[in-house]
Amino acid sequence: MTRYEPAIDLDSITAIDMHVHIEGDAHGRNSLPDDLAEAASAYFKNGGIRPELDAVADYYRERNMAAVVFTVDATTNLGHEPISSAAIAEGAAHHNDVLIPFASVDPLRGAAAVDQARRLIEENGVRGFKFQPTVQGFDPSDPAYFPLYALLEEAGVVSLFHTGQTGIGAGMPGGRGLRLRYSNPMLLDEVAAEFPELQIVMAHPSVPWQEEALSVATHKLNTWIDLSGWSPKYFPAELVRYAGTILKDRVLFGTDFPLLTPDRWLSDIEETKLKPEALPGILKGNAIRLLGLED
Repeated sequence: MTRYEPAIDLDSITAIDMHVHIEGDAHGRNSLPDDLAEAASAYFKNGGIRPELDAVADYYRERNMAAVVFTVDATTNLGHEPISSAAIAEGAAHHNDVLIPFASVDPLRGAAAVDQARRLIEENGVRGFKFQPTVQGFDPSDPAYFPLYALLEEAGVVSLFHTGQTGIGAGMPGGRGLRLRYSNPMLLDEVAAEFPELQIVMAHPSVPWQEEALSVATHKLNTWIDLSGWSPKYFPAELVRYAGTILKDRVLFGTDFPLLTPDRWLSDIEETKLKPEALPGILKGNAIRLLGLED
């Protein structure tokens, strides 16, 4: 096993994409059950593209970008074996010039999830954890998950939470039983208050709770927002205004690749009213600070 250590030339890269999914592995396993994967592909109209980690590394290397890569472990809620976070970390270690591994554990597994997270940090060197409360089926503000957050805070790794609407389950009967309310960013206010040193990223424009996300980010210094999952030309106006002003030091570039490409994101951001002077920090500088890449 090769433990991940970053080797990114921070001067040569143009951006760090904070939100890149590994949707498939070399064994033919997908990150979602087939019915959810097909529905998501139809919703996002991406042709069902699910590149493996090596292809993702090549893609970002060609663009002189780095990328945070991860999957989602929703074993309990979906009854589906996830892609291995340890394998993602191992692959990222071989592409450590462009990839930064985050891990995922199933919060519903309780103490076992805490133990797994500890191993992924200590043995594999992951730099953060991805949570998708709607898909994983948990309320992130529930104290039952505080031992997991305490570990992440103590280890100094990042926690990245999906917020707002999700295309996973969209258009299926009953949304395939997935609850959108678990992805309300206001639930993360509780987490940020209880764990003031835990760095919490609220992913995506948090529609329909965008003002709640901006409120949390403005109030809690340990919270951040990534701009993934939507073309920038559809960003709510308030999000664009805050990203260019009072939150410009805690807003992060992200795409949700392969559902949205960095090429399209960079093209479409020019159609917004984002203040140009905020863009360098959003594209790279803020992520360098958050991830501790200059340490």
